[in-house]
This record gives sequence, C-alpha cells and structure tokens, in this order.
Amino acid sequence: MIPLALNPSLLRLGLAGSGTTALRRLRGLRQAGAGDSLKIFTTDPELAREAGPGAVARLPDAAEIGQLNLLWITGLDEIAFRPLAEAARAAKVLVNVEDVPEFCDFNSVAEIRRGDLLLTISTNGQAPGLAGAIRQRLEACFPESWAARVKEIAALRQVWREERMPMAEAARRIGDIVEERCWLSCPKTPD
Repeated sequence: MIPLALNPSLLRLGLAGSGTTALRRLRGLRQAGAGDSLKIFTTDPELAREAGPGAVARLPDAAEIGQLNLLWITGLDEIAFRPLAEAARAAKVLVNVEDVPEFCDFNSVAEIRRGDLLLTISTNGQAPGLAGAIRQRLEACFPESWAARVKEIAALRQVWREERMPMAEAARRIGDIVEERCWLSCPKTPD
C-alpha cells in the first residue's frame, strides 16, 4: 500500500454505478473536493438526480474511460463491471470495483475530515468494517475543534517561516503547544 492524498482538481475522475453504495461514493468524493473533475455514469435515476445535470444516463464506453485518471465502480453486477474494469486497465486508468479486490488497483480509505486535517484508516481492503469502527473511535478523539487548531498552527507556522525559524524549532514549539493544551488526550474506552 502506498498512501497518497490526491488533489482532485488536477485529475479526471469517474464514478460508474448505481444504488446506495454509488450514492455514498458520490457524496464522499464531493466532500473530498471532486467537483467538476468528477464524471458520473449511471442508469440509476436517484443517483442521476443527486449527481445533477452533468450525469451521463448510461455506463461509460472505452473512449470515455480512457480520458479518466481514476474510476470507481460500485453497485454493478459482474456482467456490467467486468468490461468497464478491463477497459480501464487497458487504458492505464486506475480502477476500484467496490468489494471486488481482484479489480482494485487502489482502495478507498475510511476518513475523518476536520477542515484541512485529514485522518485516514486502511486495512488494504481486507476489513473495511474494521476500518469503519476505527474511524468512529477516532472521530471522538478528533472533534470538529481540530479544524480551528490546524488553522491556528498554520498561522503560527507562517509567522515562524517569515522569521526564518529552523524547522526543528518550529516542530518543537508545535509539540509544546499540543502537549500544553492536551490536544491529543482521547476519551478512554474498554478494550
């Protein structure tokens, strides 16, 4: 596994699918910043409605797949997803067929977003339910207040950069702030 955080505004993303899993994926991709960079292909009226006027009311053809960088496929049976995944691989487009590991060039992670703070959990696609349980636990440890904390530290870091403070000293100061304010104390739960 190579963990990455991708800038969706620099990529051409695609979602092909139907049903609640496709709806969940659409919402997650939009929350991650995939706006105009996301092309949605679906025969599902509910997904098309939520996707908006840019949705294509059919599954993609090989040429459309070849224009993408990444393609998520979800909620389709094997007769529908197999040719899409094979076309993606033939075009060197990274593909993820949800819950079908042999057709996953990458795995989507469980995530927590707090402003610019992004925490991710992965089990390499082997135990997504476990990743979700860990995510729920970490949400309690990293409440919404972390968005403001990140902004505060970013502002301090900018001042220190302008002062030409060595990175090691800035890191020490950040560590001191985190420790003094007990930012990393987490509610205890039984094992």
